Amino acid sequence: MIRTNQLVKIFRAEEVETTALNNVNLHVEKGEFVAIMGPSGCGKSTLLNIVGMLDNPTSGEYFFEDIEVSKFKESQRTNIRKGKIGFVFQSFNLIDELNIYENVELPLLYIKMSAREKRQKVTAVLDRLNISHRGKHFPQQLSGGQQQRVAIARAVVANPKLILADEPTGNLDSANGEEVMELLSGLNNEGTTIIMVTHSPTDAEKAHRVIHLFDGHIVTENIRR
Repeated sequence: MIRTNQLVKIFRAEEVETTALNNVNLHVEKGEFVAIMGPSGCGKSTLLNIVGMLDNPTSGEYFFEDIEVSKFKESQRTNIRKGKIGFVFQSFNLIDELNIYENVELPLLYIKMSAREKRQKVTAVLDRLNISHRGKHFPQQLSGGQQQRVAIARAVVANPKLILADEPTGNLDSANGEEVMELLSGLNNEGTTIIMVTHSPTDAEKAHRVIHLFDGHIVTENIRR
């Protein structure tokens, strides 16, 4: 599903040049759950952003479903992302001015779909994650755990093939964090491919494979099952 070849990402600011990724070769099969670990600043989030087509590499190749996308413009990347990739962030990234129903519906606004279909999809995913009773509330009226459930609902409402999760339990207590990981594991068991950046060894235990990054390199890979 995902393959990178000699991926390099360099950030330049005036006289400072930082190599965030250095010749990264990554291969993720459909249906895998992969955790990416490593110290802060090692390139984890940069890699996730490139895999999610939020950014382009400086050099190297990136194949998404056998399409080489590394040189695509933003409009081209957006067209591929729509309905295929869902994002879950540590900071939730919900829109405070929209209620929970509207936040979850947001990804569907960019997909050709009838109002009835959108309503059915949003209602179904809110029911599934046990937050339908919060549909008319706003993000600031919810606990952190509830907000992350909303973020997951938004990520999966369009039935994406891939979910990218960046420290999904980082702002949660242990009980809510465990609940979020169970949700992600359940989605993976249903066939969704998941790539998760985490600092938590406990969260990484949910993954099939753990990749360790250091200074922009993949240094080890551990297959868990």
